[in-house]
Amino acid sequence: MLRTVRLVRLAGLLLAVGIAAVPLRAPAAEEPACSQVEADYAAERDRINARTLSFLLFDAAENGCAALVDRLLTEGASIKARNRIGNTALILSSRMGHVEVVDLLLKRGAVIDQPNLNGVTPLLAAATRGREQAVEFLLAAGADQTFADNRGVTPLIAAAFEGHESVARILIDSGADTQRVDETGKGALVYAAGHGSASLVDLLLGTGLDVDRRYGNDLTALMWAAGHADEVAVADGVATVELLLAKGARLDLADNRGRNALMIAAGRGHAEIVKRLVAAGADAASRDKEGKTAFDLAADDAVKTALVR
Repeated sequence: MLRTVRLVRLAGLLLAVGIAAVPLRAPAAEEPACSQVEADYAAERDRINARTLSFLLFDAAENGCAALVDRLLTEGASIKARNRIGNTALILSSRMGHVEVVDLLLKRGAVIDQPNLNGVTPLLAAATRGREQAVEFLLAAGADQTFADNRGVTPLIAAAFEGHESVARILIDSGADTQRVDETGKGALVYAAGHGSASLVDLLLGTGLDVDRRYGNDLTALMWAAGHADEVAVADGVATVELLLAKGARLDLADNRGRNALMIAAGRGHAEIVKRLVAAGADAASRDKEGKTAFDLAADDAVKTALVR
């Protein structure tokens, strides 16, 4: 079995790979899949060509088959090979969190920041999937987290959007630019707020972000938290709103439709958040650009009841 380093994060310092040999705690190789790739390799062995080697390399890398990856590279598979959307073996292994394979590919000369056709680098692929150890490993090996994909999504923005808080913390600790926004004008803070990740919102605000910063469509973090995604637990949504209020978020700010946080919460049917906002002093009589109040926008009777108390 291949063995590699235990990663130690030091502020402002990228570690060298290969300091000490210890077992990796990464996703294990997919044994049935590896057996199938081995069988495919054996079946093609007598008539194998560069194209077939590349496809086998992609399958082996994606499934964490480190020994087979090593053999294929030795027999002529190209470390630079890309599939139809431009993914390299390094991107595929990073996305799946197979750190042993990532380590092997880097040692064999893989370009650590080579993006695919969508602009996704190995680090961004790992961050999007929440592969904590792969993210740490790539950063330690020198991956550049300032690279964004074709939509302006950075590793930190991706981690916040997907709700991978531990990955976001690693990236922030490694110096991620929390001010960056994607092509829609949204950044990590609003994605974290909309995901009900109060602790991540707190961490991001601790980097100096303005709690009332306007993002795409003039939305603030409080507005995003007030209108959080459907899958967010009620308690998480409320906790995020309460945190933002405690940090001084303004209740009177409105988006490009003229809707404030109270109106947004009412329209989304978040009655508990409506209660908190009203208790904090939100003006239920405010009107949007169409002349509608939060009561007019209320999604259900529970919200209406919260507004009239």
